[in-house]
Amino acid sequence: MIFWENAIVCGVVALINLAGRSVSPDVVQAMTRALAHRGPNAEGVWCDGEIGLGHRRLSILDLSPRANQPLHSTDGELVVSYNGEIYNFQELRRLLEEEGAIFTTNTDTEVLLWGYRFWGIEPLMRRINGMAALAIVDRRRRRMILARDRYGIKPLYLWRHGSTLAAASEIKAFMAHPDFRVTLNQEALNEYFTFQNLFRQHTLFQGVDMLPAGTIMEIEANGHDRQYQYWDFDFSKPDNRMEAAAAAEETRRHLQQAVERQLLSDVPVGAYLSGGIDSGALVAIASQHVPRLATFTAGFEMSSVEGIEKTFDERRNAELMAHACQTEHYEQVMNAGDIRWALPRVVWHLEDLRLGMCYPNYYIARLASKFVGGCLSGAGGDELFGGYPWRYFRVLNPANEKFYLRSYYEFWQRLMLQSERQSMFQSGSFRDAASKDMLEVFSGVFPDTGHLSLLTPEEQISNTFYFECKTFLSGLLIVNDKLSMASGLEERVPFLDNDLVSLAQKIPVHLKLPDLEQFRFIDEDLFSKRILAQNTYNTGKSVLRSALQGFLPTEVVSRPKQGFSAPDGSWYQGENASYVRNFLLSEKLIMSDFIRPDFVRRIVDEHTGRIANHRLLIWSFLCFEWWCRIFLNGERPVS
Repeated sequence: MIFWENAIVCGVVALINLAGRSVSPDVVQAMTRALAHRGPNAEGVWCDGEIGLGHRRLSILDLSPRANQPLHSTDGELVVSYNGEIYNFQELRRLLEEEGAIFTTNTDTEVLLWGYRFWGIEPLMRRINGMAALAIVDRRRRRMILARDRYGIKPLYLWRHGSTLAAASEIKAFMAHPDFRVTLNQEALNEYFTFQNLFRQHTLFQGVDMLPAGTIMEIEANGHDRQYQYWDFDFSKPDNRMEAAAAAEETRRHLQQAVERQLLSDVPVGAYLSGGIDSGALVAIASQHVPRLATFTAGFEMSSVEGIEKTFDERRNAELMAHACQTEHYEQVMNAGDIRWALPRVVWHLEDLRLGMCYPNYYIARLASKFVGGCLSGAGGDELFGGYPWRYFRVLNPANEKFYLRSYYEFWQRLMLQSERQSMFQSGSFRDAASKDMLEVFSGVFPDTGHLSLLTPEEQISNTFYFECKTFLSGLLIVNDKLSMASGLEERVPFLDNDLVSLAQKIPVHLKLPDLEQFRFIDEDLFSKRILAQNTYNTGKSVLRSALQGFLPTEVVSRPKQGFSAPDGSWYQGENASYVRNFLLSEKLIMSDFIRPDFVRRIVDEHTGRIANHRLLIWSFLCFEWWCRIFLNGERPVS
């Protein structure tokens, strides 16, 4: 394995005063120290008049202090603070050396400085294969440039207040600024309780936004700024000449290449391992290059679990895969009580509430961090290769674009239907929250609503792939980053390698979903037929499965998709019923300023009384109550 001096776990802070007043180094330092968990071993602060940068770094294997950030160009004109990994940085470095660049470190960070100087920021970001959130200061032009990688693997938040513009890896950095005040963004709250996600770039913190993935923002010291997108997903141009065998072979080759790229590291790299095809593929490839690859699985104590949740424990399947690949395998077994300790810590680190029951992610990252500095994750495999077939059938055969958007929107209302929201929100909150129509928000995810190509089932599914990459995958990447960084662990996502993504976008839908034609004739009015069809056509990712034939055990290749989730539906009705009731039905409920306690009581009663399954909504209530306690009331979980 090659050891380079690239910094792995990082936190970025950038501050600019658009009125020309000098920023305070003490403020920049305080903001930077708020991100200490992202890099506990080194801190850097640099200020120059109205501009300041901060950086936290984790030093591993005695990395050279020359790689500390903020990093300066040799002439001092450029300064960068950066979080991420550029897997093709050696290739980019050779190209830049051919153009005259003289490197003084072995870091991927220095490639950003020379790349900006020789190519400019947009060509540089287009060439990067990896994950990055960065701030570059061009001192001669008095300009700050902010950018995120194509897919948004690494977060970068923005906050404006008067003449102050700040950017940071986490919102906690803004909380260390003397002018920042936490106020709930009730429009975002409505969006969260509709989709259990945020489809726009705002957050629950009023005034705090996310710089979109694949986007660059240039800020001049005179106050002018522009924001533009340099890359986006595009499934609209498949190569329909591609044959199944060739697609499978190319998929296998590109996946192997992606894993090999992402094993280059200055720390030991392990892998998460479930019983599924995505993590199994990564482990099978990585174990050929890393002797005694460390693998990590989360399992659940299942004695009180009922129904479909009995299948949620994947330890047996993971153990079979670990045995086949001869990995050094570790397991974290969670029980019903583990949510109580983890939840306030999860919310504190997550800040930006997204998606469903993610505390197992926190536990498994905590376990992995004791053995490795980085961990391969299978995120992206489902969204790129068609891993959610039970979702796709809902949008087939739409009469028109309006029908397509409406039917898909109804499916993605994961928590609350629009008709129920008035009974959930307090009257004042409902007025503020309902100012934006959620169907309009949903439709706004698509790049050109009004001109969606929906002529064929493949075009309908291609639009669905795009939507899920922009929303579900985006939320998943935020959750994974925050909860792994909480333990100083870096997650790497080989499925989001540039070459592999480009290939996946070109593979025709029918090679990913061979049952597409049968799916078209599901009678949605007959519930039993719909459920049968979902169970029958639940493989998906056909081209990926073909690519891994003979590479993974047959039972892994053929296993249907299963999500990673704790059996909380059963636990909320059994062992955790008293916890849920005591916490959410308390007279001291903080979120009652925004959500009606009688509505919460009805949801809890229906779930604990086994009248309805409200596990997703209960999880979101638990998270939001902790969000209110932590960020509005100032409670801090003990580390």
